[in-house]
Amino acid sequence: MKKGWKAGQGPNSFAGKSSLSADAEDLYTGLENVMWDLGDTCILLEGQVAKIKSDEHSPKHSLNWRALSKTPSALALNQTQHCKQLEGLVVSQVQLCRSNLELMQTIIQAAREVIKTCRKTFSDMRWNCSSIELAPNYLLDLERGTRESAFVYALSAAAISHTIARACTTGDLPGCSCGPIPGETPGPGYRWGGCADNLNYGLIMGSKFSDAPMKMKKSGSQANKLMHLHNSEVGRQVLKASLEMKCKCHGVSGSCSIKTCWKGLQELRDIALDLKNKYLSATKVVHRPMGTRKYLVPKDIDIRPVKETELIYLQSSPDFCMKNEKVGSHGTQDR
Repeated sequence: MKKGWKAGQGPNSFAGKSSLSADAEDLYTGLENVMWDLGDTCILLEGQVAKIKSDEHSPKHSLNWRALSKTPSALALNQTQHCKQLEGLVVSQVQLCRSNLELMQTIIQAAREVIKTCRKTFSDMRWNCSSIELAPNYLLDLERGTRESAFVYALSAAAISHTIARACTTGDLPGCSCGPIPGETPGPGYRWGGCADNLNYGLIMGSKFSDAPMKMKKSGSQANKLMHLHNSEVGRQVLKASLEMKCKCHGVSGSCSIKTCWKGLQELRDIALDLKNKYLSATKVVHRPMGTRKYLVPKDIDIRPVKETELIYLQSSPDFCMKNEKVGSHGTQDR
């Protein structure tokens, strides 16, 4: 234990984060940032860190719904009481499950796609996204407001809306169908047809589910909530930008005299690559008063507001070169 801190003392000895005012929560977050930057020194405070981790592993943790990837296939999910058996959901997500039961298998698929796509996208990096498979018992790389967590929030938001939009197209969801026919007229030799991905429905239902934990009153500091909501929206923006015209040829002897076209989304792996570029250029931010309110602003260039298109993070990451399982680093040896 760190010299000078006795059991029950230190920044974790408040009665509970959830009972703090917004300003006190931001002060608490600042203390957490200092502890994170101390690296291995603060990890020695196992008793103190354990309390924070137990709070963040509660159902209020915004990333916990990724634990749906572990849902057993034997769970039929055809009755509303099954919603309580799903791991990692907050109360409002359970309510959404009950009112949209037919949607849950698609959301479970989205949770699995997040893990698979994240691992594939970062397979050539020091941080290889392996700790995402531990949901809901995350390590420090995803529990803190790092650039790694920024990527996972963005990818998760994009993946759930992407999966729902595609499920509408394939007829797997009774509550939706093909996306609307575009209003603009296609060029000569083209005509609208086929079945477009229902992006609008995917965005509405996906954001309702994935953003629900962050809109709870007791879901962490205001700075963290703003950061997670921002990064989730960046993921959805990249998803929307991926909507493109796809066509199929028709004509005698393969002449392709007429093309039937529709609007379809790019594959999730392509969306993840765009988000990876944003991850590499992510901006570190601080929660700072501006007028009568507090905003997230770039730490080093706070003369401008945060851009709507950039991923942001509050805490710096370790270098992930050396093996340190407590911070989600498997190291690079033998990889």
